[in-house]
Amino acid sequence: MSGGSGARLRVDLGRIRANVDALRARIGDAEVMLVVKNDAYGHGVERVVADAAAHGVARFGSFDVPTGVRARAAAGPDARVFAWVTVGRKEVAAAIDARLELGVGDRDYLEDVAAVSRGRGVPVHLKIDTGLHRNGVRPEDWAGFVGRAAALEASGDIRVVGLWSHIAETSEAADDAARAEFLAGVDAARAAGLSPRTLHLAASAAGYARPEFRFDMVRFGAFCYGVRSTDGPELPGIAPAATLLAPVVAVDADTVEIGVGALDGVPSTLAQRFAVGTVAGARRVRAVGDVSLTVEAWPGATPGQDVAVFGPGALGESSATTLAEAIGTVGEEILVRVSPLVPRDYVG
Repeated sequence: MSGGSGARLRVDLGRIRANVDALRARIGDAEVMLVVKNDAYGHGVERVVADAAAHGVARFGSFDVPTGVRARAAAGPDARVFAWVTVGRKEVAAAIDARLELGVGDRDYLEDVAAVSRGRGVPVHLKIDTGLHRNGVRPEDWAGFVGRAAALEASGDIRVVGLWSHIAETSEAADDAARAEFLAGVDAARAAGLSPRTLHLAASAAGYARPEFRFDMVRFGAFCYGVRSTDGPELPGIAPAATLLAPVVAVDADTVEIGVGALDGVPSTLAQRFAVGTVAGARRVRAVGDVSLTVEAWPGATPGQDVAVFGPGALGESSATTLAEAIGTVGEEILVRVSPLVPRDYVG
């Protein structure tokens, strides 16, 4: 959705803070890591991180190094910022200079990180593959991997501050098996002489629902922004923080045209499947064009009026998650489709 259309994404920072507080209350003694990948799920890294840091959030997850560097600048020197994608030595150097903590789930990458660090003791989180196969060291290779990590720690090239993994969240049985694999990996790491202080396995869904998956920290991404799991229940105290607003550009007897712009846009497959929010309540979207939406008319519609394309529902609009469910995807995909050229307006 292009910036020239008049569309804008209104981001309620107060709502993000409230979501974080609800998650903190939910997980007890475990720590919240606020994940800010994909430009904080389209909400804007700098403003989200700065506000969250001022609210007491001390851990941020960035996925890639450039986002981690941005998060570090916004959060200040005391925050801990974790970047977990495997990168080349040039980006490893940038990460070390920014004092990022690196996720390491590959033997060759471990060697690269140690070579660039060269006695500086870069903090790393070692990742075991517990069945998702996204990345991580296979269990059969784990003993050798943690043994090598222990040697590199002894030489001062790395500091192993965490052990972690991703889980598939496809079934409780599969997740239970992944947790058992993770615990075996923790035992093997400790047997090799490592003493990581942070264990983290769960992201939003498992961290919210299953206490035994929380360990020392939960990596909360989508839930912090009010995006619930696809086909999952509404979450008490959690609500969407972003509203995509777009103006009325034309009115006729039966329909109203909403200008959303030419870049990215609402998926065309959503036509007839969701409602926007107007001053008169929800109105069905009849067609999704290249630069506009055609929706059911309402009394008093005039050019320039704001319409909520998606958001928390204050005007009757669907949420990003509801839109995603209609086309078989996840709510964060709808959010990250909003072009960076669309202005972000911050409230709260």
